[in-house]
Amino acid sequence: MEFKRVLGLPTGILLVAGIMIGSGVFKKIVPMAQVLPGEPYILAAWIVAGIITMFGAFTYAGLARMTTETGGVYEYLRLIYGDFISFLFGWSVFTIVGSGAVAALSFVFAQSVNTLTPLPFGGLGIKILAVLTIAFLAWFNSRGIKKVGILNNIVTSAKILGILLLIITALLCAHDSESYAYYRPGAAPHAPAIPLHNGALLSGFFAAMLSALWAYDGWANITFVTGEIKNPQRNIPYAIIGGVGIAMILYVLLNYAYMRVLPLDRLSRLDPDKIAAAEVAGVLMGRTGIVTIAVLIMICTFSALNGCILSYPRVYFRMARENVFFKNAGKIHPSTLAPHIALIYSAVWSAVLVCSGTFDEITNLIIFASYAFFGLAAFGLVRMKVKGRITAKVIGYPVIPWLIIVFCAALVINTFITQPGASLIGLLLILSGAPFYLFFKRKPLGGRRGTGDR
Repeated sequence: MEFKRVLGLPTGILLVAGIMIGSGVFKKIVPMAQVLPGEPYILAAWIVAGIITMFGAFTYAGLARMTTETGGVYEYLRLIYGDFISFLFGWSVFTIVGSGAVAALSFVFAQSVNTLTPLPFGGLGIKILAVLTIAFLAWFNSRGIKKVGILNNIVTSAKILGILLLIITALLCAHDSESYAYYRPGAAPHAPAIPLHNGALLSGFFAAMLSALWAYDGWANITFVTGEIKNPQRNIPYAIIGGVGIAMILYVLLNYAYMRVLPLDRLSRLDPDKIAAAEVAGVLMGRTGIVTIAVLIMICTFSALNGCILSYPRVYFRMARENVFFKNAGKIHPSTLAPHIALIYSAVWSAVLVCSGTFDEITNLIIFASYAFFGLAAFGLVRMKVKGRITAKVIGYPVIPWLIIVFCAALVINTFITQPGASLIGLLLILSGAPFYLFFKRKPLGGRRGTGDR
């Protein structure tokens, strides 16, 4: 039994945009304003991060030529480096990247609901709602990908429309807001939280770009559902490019709109727990604006959460089919054709992270782990081109893959230098998969490779 290819290009584009546009764009301008001196730098950070993400789309477009199997990046790494490296990627998705993202998004969704209607039991009530939301979406995803695709299209379209309305309102009403008196031509430049000397501007720009990259994260998830995309070798690259393009335009316009309403010094002084978009909407529309943003964030996080719960279990499914994960995770439901057991594994571990309260620490490691494997994938593209395994033309080759390799290496090294403790934890979590790999490989494969339970 196999998946059916039922998702077309429009759904693929909205799935990429839906996963990417979560809560990050509503709050990341605050840390960016604390390390950069003015508007052009902040907008440039969003644009450069978007360009890097688009380069990644070109890289994966080349790798997509190798296979049409479900699993995407996991499958690319398996074909290039073998089982162990690809398993470590899948294991990091299960322990850090995927489950941590699901836990964080569900928690932010529950917090948004709590903002609108206070939940009973305080913080415990938020965690309960987060777990129930994960359970509901895991169940809904088990009903079949076609239904999930329809839900994704509706919710993602709604949040894109909501963001556009916020941008238009901010740009039209900025001159009437209470902050405009402080935001006028010739005003004193914003003073960042760090002095701009001895490379501090470059360091601040790099830190701001990492904040932007968090908001862009998730664009590669579409590759995990390759087995359910129509004409994947054509549609997956177009879906990534289209989804990233939508997100990039919205991110740049929305951050420009923020700075039209509130000056950077005010944005930089916001409490870390405050949401910049809510502050902007509050200036424009008062309490109504704050409620509107809470609803918009609720829709955005719900949409991104649905996309993550759809995509990540496909990696565990593929791992099980390759006999490097729990075997029953490779089963497909006979009527809905969904990887229902893999969905359960994903939901249970994500719920554990929510209840333990450790997902905040884990999400800090997501970019580190993601870009370490991103660099390996880019280097793998170069290897496959040199070996002649990929003969089709790849946009920007060889310049773009090497730029990706250098950037990923710099990011990982910089993270080790600036956050050695968190980096070491991230590395240990990735390597913790080694004994599990030996456990799953302890028995010889029975039957044809990758067949699993059919």
